[in-house]
Amino acid sequence: MDAHPRMLYLPDTMTNWPWPRTINPHFEDVKAEVDASFRDFKALSPESQEAFDKCDFEHIRIGCDLMNLFFIVEEYTDIENEAVAKERADIVLDALHNPHKMRPEGECILGEIARLFWAHAIQFASLPSQRHFLETFTEYIHGVVLEALDREQGRRYSSIDDFLKLRRKTVGIKPCFPIYEMGMDFPDEVFYHPVIIDLADCITELIIIDNDMMSYNKEQAAGNEFHNLISTVQLELGLDRGSAMAWAAHYHAEVQKRFIDGLAKVPSWGPSVDVLVKEYLDGIGNLARANHAWSYETQRYFATKGLEIQQTRLIPLLPRVNHAAA
Repeated sequence: MDAHPRMLYLPDTMTNWPWPRTINPHFEDVKAEVDASFRDFKALSPESQEAFDKCDFEHIRIGCDLMNLFFIVEEYTDIENEAVAKERADIVLDALHNPHKMRPEGECILGEIARLFWAHAIQFASLPSQRHFLETFTEYIHGVVLEALDREQGRRYSSIDDFLKLRRKTVGIKPCFPIYEMGMDFPDEVFYHPVIIDLADCITELIIIDNDMMSYNKEQAAGNEFHNLISTVQLELGLDRGSAMAWAAHYHAEVQKRFIDGLAKVPSWGPSVDVLVKEYLDGIGNLARANHAWSYETQRYFATKGLEIQQTRLIPLLPRVNHAAA
């Protein structure tokens, strides 16, 4: 290996974000419970289970369970063709819509994991939040199938706008938003209000940018960088890696400003609803910070070097894996 690998500069996008890093006081207790129950499924290979154990998830029980569901959906679809991805997506959706129906014997474990997740969640989730979750998760899982088709066909996006239309689905952020309203009777007129939708879209965009900046090195090394914003920016704008990172950081700052400015445009629905709106927006604002902190503090993208890279902003560029020689 090269003793002096090329370095990639990772811009710090969240310096001025108003939500600081915080930990839920119940996190450790809930995480231990959730991790133990998830491990009982034996759904992952030993290597994938090891990778899973290195990830820490920021939310309490339902949020933790949802993170686990995302992880297992990715594990079971990430290298599959469209037909297999669709079959597994259909299993997950059927389980979510029928949480009290036992799954068929011999079915992919995804169905039972999704069923148990939702059977537990609906005991504590308001009806509006249940509707919103099923709607957004369906959009997400359909996006996963489309990504599998793109992968199967070797498609590369040369348009940033076209890429983001799909990435906003596959990033899996919109299904997280209903977690913040599960204890509320959040009216549809609020959830679907144009200002609230735009604020939620901003958070989705911020997380896409941060995720794709931080995952780029690992993905390019694996030859799997085509479903990544940085690669798409390079292709459309003819930029090198460093310039594409700088473009993404500038876009991130623009979206942050759009979110902060948008908060001033939130209408009033009366004191009893306004307090719910504030709690919801505070939750999704914190989600952007949580994703950013999680990416450095777990080993998903940077192995054991995350906190060091967060300080130095420098990533050793990983060599590409030669799959033909493997």
